[in-house]
Amino acid sequence: MSGEEVGPGLKRQLGTQAAVMIGLGAMIGAGIFSAFTPAASAAGSALLVSLFLAAALAYANARSSAQLAARYPTSGGTYAYGREVLGPWQGFIAGWGFVVGKTASAAAMALTFATYTVPEAWVKPVAVLAVALLVGVNYLGVTRTAAAARIIVIAVLALLAVVLVVILTGTHAPPAHAAGENTGALGILQGAGLLFFAFAGYARIATLGEEVRNPTKSIPRAIGIGLGIVVVLYAVVAVVLLNVLGAGGIAQSAKPLVTALGDSWALPLVQIAAALASLGALLALIAGIGRTAMAMARERDLPHPLAAIHPRFSTPHRAELTVGVAVVLLIMFFDLRTAIGFSSFGVLVYYLIANIAAFKQPRDERLSPAWLGVAGAIGCAVLVATLPPSAVIGGLAMFAVGLAYRAIRLRFGAD
Repeated sequence: MSGEEVGPGLKRQLGTQAAVMIGLGAMIGAGIFSAFTPAASAAGSALLVSLFLAAALAYANARSSAQLAARYPTSGGTYAYGREVLGPWQGFIAGWGFVVGKTASAAAMALTFATYTVPEAWVKPVAVLAVALLVGVNYLGVTRTAAAARIIVIAVLALLAVVLVVILTGTHAPPAHAAGENTGALGILQGAGLLFFAFAGYARIATLGEEVRNPTKSIPRAIGIGLGIVVVLYAVVAVVLLNVLGAGGIAQSAKPLVTALGDSWALPLVQIAAALASLGALLALIAGIGRTAMAMARERDLPHPLAAIHPRFSTPHRAELTVGVAVVLLIMFFDLRTAIGFSSFGVLVYYLIANIAAFKQPRDERLSPAWLGVAGAIGCAVLVATLPPSAVIGGLAMFAVGLAYRAIRLRFGAD
């Protein structure tokens, strides 16, 4: 896996900084502007406990992903790792969960972007236009994806800093709803499962394994840096929102940062930041899903034509176009909360397999102690079981369809 060109046309063009920016773009938009509301509804006044649990699980999963990526620096992330360490079926389950679950995440990010920028009647059409635009950016090459991610991340962090300062220096009445209604252990775990959706963007770095220079060092470093920055950012925003709105107020607001600002002059800033962050997450999602779909197509776990690499742009163009169509269909038929829960189920299963694979690696390949992989696997299994029933049912149905598809393909030898 050395050299500048790997596989059928993919090239190692990304350094550590570019990989960090793509990971940050994936994570910031997912959490700050869309995940706090459903998580506060579930966890109530224990929202920070849910945030801590989600961050701890994300850390365990990130270490497992970094360890696997250092050994197998190829496109596809845990799909590839699962196949190599555990077997083809386990790899397929991980890949299917990622592709379908993250397609739902992409729909959630497109809807979040539109929710912050246009009136309700225009949300779905504008979300579809956003998907079409960013599929086009990804189509033109991974360096353009990284450049766009860098601009978006810097702008969002600057805008968020101003917004948080304005909120903290403003005059606010005590929170009218100090606690949410659904507290207790189950609510805390549900909140952690929903917030985990926000942290999972570091997987985008691993899925770009064939396009990162010096991947055995750069990928683990980029995953650690990106996750560390985002954990601190989420914690700061959560504390500010709880101080101003209380958990009940967060749960009752579709746009908690907007609610916390009141009628401040800074309202347009949070709308711009939310729109940009959501676009950054959507950009990185399309890149990651497309490359995982390409890796699965190489092994004929998805239709083989999706493995094609564009001869000029060195991108999995057919896979990315197909992902765009799938995201548009989800936008038309699902709402934001349904998409988040559905995505959380698929991604938690994905990381469950990543942790098991990391635990099974030989000792000389480990970057972390074996118990961390065990802890990550247990955490993923617990959070999957405690997600809202609609997410669990939808997720189980999604995996049943995938397993049936692979069984039929193997039985009849179809591409």
